[in-house]
Amino acid sequence: MTDTGLRLLAAAFAIGFGAIGPGIGIGILVAGALQAIARNPETEGTVRTNMFVGIALAEGLAILALVISLLIGFEVI
Repeated sequence: MTDTGLRLLAAAFAIGFGAIGPGIGIGILVAGALQAIARNPETEGTVRTNMFVGIALAEGLAILALVISLLIGFEVI
């Protein structure tokens, strides 16, 4: 396998493994928020706001993995 092939394989693994964690985290976060809203509908606004903040933070990890994958793929690092 050539250096280019290994570099592209590493980039694919970087984004693949980097997206698994945030995907699972967002699923757990939304499920917990929906259960909290179902148990106490009066707190919907607060729970929803905190849920969106948590989703944004989890997506930040996926975006970081994408940036690192692009850096590996284009031979920057």
